[in-house]
Formats: sequence, C-alpha cells, structure tokens
Amino acid sequence: MSLFELFLIAVGLSMDAFAVAVCKGLAMPKMNWKGAAVVGLYFGGFQALMPFLGYLLGSGFKEAISAYDHWVAFILLALIGGNMIRESLEDEEESLDASLNFRSMVLLAIATSIDALAVGVTLAFLAVPILSSVCFIGVVTFCLSLVGVKVGNVFGCKYKSKAEFVGGLVLILIGLKILLQHMGIMNF
Repeated sequence: MSLFELFLIAVGLSMDAFAVAVCKGLAMPKMNWKGAAVVGLYFGGFQALMPFLGYLLGSGFKEAISAYDHWVAFILLALIGGNMIRESLEDEEESLDASLNFRSMVLLAIATSIDALAVGVTLAFLAVPILSSVCFIGVVTFCLSLVGVKVGNVFGCKYKSKAEFVGGLVLILIGLKILLQHMGIMNF
C-alpha cells in the first residue's frame, strides 16, 4: 500500500471526527486552540488505537482467510464507506455541546473511531507497517480535527454531511481498488 493510499484511508476515516470537531467548534463561543488540541488529541489518539486493535484481531485469523482476504478488505471498506454515506444523507440534528470533559470526549472518540477498528482488520491482510500506519492515521485525524474545530467556529455545521459523504466514497473506492488489483484487473 502506498503512502498516498494510506493518506486517503486516513482522510476517509477522519471524516467522522472532522464532522464532530466542526460541531464542537460551533459550540465554542470563542475559538480556543487549547480546546481544539484536546479534541484533536482524543480523536487522533483513538483513530490510531482502533486500527491497531483491529490489526491485532485480523492478524489472528489472517492465515485462515488469506485466499479471500481481498474480498474481506473490499467488503469491510465498502460497508464502512456505505454507512458513512448513509449517515451523511440522514437529516439528524446534532446537539451542540462545547464540553471537553473526559467522559464526553472518550465516548465521542470511540464513536468516531469504530470504523477504524474494522479498517485495522483490513490492514492485517495488506503489506503495511502497522505502527507507522496507525501513527500516520492518528496524526492526520489530529490535524483534521484541529481544522474542523476552526471551521466549525467560523462557518458552523454546514459542511458536516458533505465531509462524511466524501469520506465514505473514498473508503469504497480504496476497497474497490484493492479488489481489482488482486483480481489482476487493475495494476497501479
């Protein structure tokens, strides 16, 4: 897997965190970089931890399903991406909460990184250096969360659903690329 592909996965995964960070920024009466960093650390940390846990889980049964691991990767990424697209199209009101307390942030960080757990299972079937990959995913999520808080503080939640839609589409396309490469249809 190339660095560019890993970057696309990181961006796709971080769209949920970005969307919640936008709403956190909207709820902040005044832009607070310390608060934005807290949001970024929680979301980036969990976005790095979850694929690592998924990788450990996937590595446990990698041998048993190696003949069709490309299908597993495609199906997981397509399901995650499809779910993100579905959620982006729903008219769901977000409650705005500027709170950065531990319980609230851990729950949000877990909720926005569940998809990353499944992607971690997928990474177990691909030739990726897991520690650098999950650190990269965490850093990308941290940065996008910082940007999300700022965007939310300036513009509001207007672009939340568009970000989730694009993130879902990116994950589906990466899953399709993995499948087509393994089948020999596409080779780049």
